[in-house]
Amino acid sequence: MKTISIALVTLLFALSPLGAADGDLLAHEPVALEASGLLEGVDEARRDRLRGLLGELGETIELSRITYESGGLKVRGYIAVPKSGEKLPCVIYNRGGNREFGALTDLRAAVLLGKLARRGYVVVASQYRGNGGGEGREEFGGAEVQDVLSLIPLLEGLPRADATRIGMYGWSRGGMMTYLALARTDRLRAAIIGAGVSDSFASVAKRPKMEEHVYSELVPNWNENREQALAVRSAIRWPEKLHRETPILILHGTSDWRVHPSQSLRMAEALLEIQHPFRLMIFEGGDHGLSEFRAEVDDAAGAWLDRYVRDGKTWPSLEPHGR
Repeated sequence: MKTISIALVTLLFALSPLGAADGDLLAHEPVALEASGLLEGVDEARRDRLRGLLGELGETIELSRITYESGGLKVRGYIAVPKSGEKLPCVIYNRGGNREFGALTDLRAAVLLGKLARRGYVVVASQYRGNGGGEGREEFGGAEVQDVLSLIPLLEGLPRADATRIGMYGWSRGGMMTYLALARTDRLRAAIIGAGVSDSFASVAKRPKMEEHVYSELVPNWNENREQALAVRSAIRWPEKLHRETPILILHGTSDWRVHPSQSLRMAEALLEIQHPFRLMIFEGGDHGLSEFRAEVDDAAGAWLDRYVRDGKTWPSLEPHGR
């Protein structure tokens, strides 16, 4: 049995496999952050950069695979925790993709969650039900939204986590999950959405294969409920349902072919119309993952979380003002 560090033991609450409630932690397994194990199969061009990053992360954070309760199912995910600090602010990270495409691996979790954790945040992420060995079946923006929301009570059970300070960060499909979560909870102090799906009608129109291979395969009763299912998964149609006290940072690249940047432009216009607090950052020539602007994206995301989640600052006046 692997040895669990004292810091991680003090963070995790008692496992509750019997009569478990949403958010109960059922199992965890530490992930070794040694580069030799995580970089197997990584191309040489990325290996040196990732080796240095993993070395830095190994000194400051701890990463674990977790299994937790959500909607009566055992769902898999990850948690990254700073090695020091008490009553830390938190981030829920929502992965992109569907099924095993875009799923978190140990390396992806180390990089995506670890970079936030080393800023001083407790970071949790779900693979969504049915993925990574978890129970159930995802619905691409349906019942598995509960798997994201169940991470809130999970954070409440962690002694070193301050669950009054939670942010959410989603990319691509994870952006859609973030919009859906914002319509169902007032617990998020800030949200970040990268290349997020805000209009599922536009997604299937521009990429018919998304309907053929994703929506129709995952959304229950697709043929009978197509229009309603797309509307439910299109925040552009219901921006007023988003919690008004949660400021949103929207990031997108102009060269994104997976999710057209017009989805973020139109979503920003809808938020502006109802005076929902937001900031829009469009990156010239940026791809779907904004890989050409990774350092700028990390800085912008970190500053947004620090301002509104960690420090609890309020946004400027949204009413027309000034000279």
